[in-house]
Amino acid sequence: MRTIVCEEPNRLVSREAGLPVRLPGEALVKIRRIGICGTDLHAYRGNQPYFEYPRILGHELSGEIVEVPEHAEGLQPGDIVTIMPYIECGSCVACRAGKTNCCTSMSVLGVHQDGGMREYMAVPADHLLKTEGLTLEQSALIECFSIGAHAVRRASLQPGEFVLVIGAGPIGLGVMKFAKLAGVSVIALDINEERLQYCKAWAPADYVVHAKDDPLQAIRAITGGDFPTAVFDATGNAKSMESAVQYVAHGGRLIYVGLVKANISFSDPEFHKREMSIVSSRNATRLDFEHVIESIRGGSVDTDSFVTHRVGFDEMMDAYETWLKPETGVIKAMVEL
Repeated sequence: MRTIVCEEPNRLVSREAGLPVRLPGEALVKIRRIGICGTDLHAYRGNQPYFEYPRILGHELSGEIVEVPEHAEGLQPGDIVTIMPYIECGSCVACRAGKTNCCTSMSVLGVHQDGGMREYMAVPADHLLKTEGLTLEQSALIECFSIGAHAVRRASLQPGEFVLVIGAGPIGLGVMKFAKLAGVSVIALDINEERLQYCKAWAPADYVVHAKDDPLQAIRAITGGDFPTAVFDATGNAKSMESAVQYVAHGGRLIYVGLVKANISFSDPEFHKREMSIVSSRNATRLDFEHVIESIRGGSVDTDSFVTHRVGFDEMMDAYETWLKPETGVIKAMVEL
C-alpha cells in the first residue's frame, strides 16, 4: 500500500506499508479523494498546533467501503462515504453533552494520528457517512464545509444581521456560504482582490472589502455605523485575530474559526465596552456533516468551481509546494486515487 508521510517540516516522503488491520468496530475504506486543507499546509510548514512528526496527513476524505464490521448499521461494501475525522472518547464532559467536536481527548485523523494520504484506512464505522447522490469529489469537500457550517451554528445567526467574515480561504468561504443560507448579509474582508471577487460570485457575499482600503471605515459605512453583529475570523493569523475586535458591534459576538500557534491579546476596554461575546469554533459534529450533505445534494452549494487544482496521488508531492503560493490561484486542491 502506498502512503505519503510528512517526516518533518517541509519534507514529504513516499513509503510502502501493509494494509491496515481492522480493530473491532472499524471498517476498511479504500481512499478515493483527498482534499488539501490549510491544516495540512500548516503542518507541512511546521506551524500547526497539536502536531507531532512523522505523520500521514489528510483528513478531508472520501472513499469506498471494502469491509464493514458485523452489525454496522446502514453500511455495506461498495458504499461511497465521507469520513468524520474527529475521533472522540465518548465519555468526557464534552462528549456527554453531545459536543464530541471538542472532546477533552480529541484525536483528529491526519493531525493527532495518521490520516488519509494512503490507499486504505481502517476507520470507526460510526464515523462514516454515506453520500449517495454525491460525487467522490463532493464527498471529500464535506469536512471542509462542515467547519464553516459548525461555526455559523455556533454564532446563532438571525436573518437580517450584518456578518463580517475575515479571510477568504476555503474555511472562510464555507462560513460565508452557510451564513448566506442562514439569511444574513455577508461582508467579506481579505487581502486578495481576486479571491474577494470569487466571494462575491460564489457565496455570494453582499459586500467585499480589501484590507488595504481602510476596512474600518468601509465596514462602518456598509452597516450604517452599527458594525456587524457577528464577526468570524477564519485567517489563522494572530494579528488579524487581535484586530478583529474593532469590527464587532456593541452587543455583538466574535467567532474565532481559524487556529493559530500563538497567544493573542487585545484591548480590554475595546472588548469590555461592547459587552461582546467571544466564541471559539472547533471541528464539526455529525449534525453539521448531515447539513452539508443535504445542502450539496439540494444544489445550495456549488462545488464545481471550488476545486481549482487536481492531481493524482503520485503527483502530489511535486505539486504540494505550489499550493502554498497565493499567485497560483488555488482555492481547493484535490488528490485523486
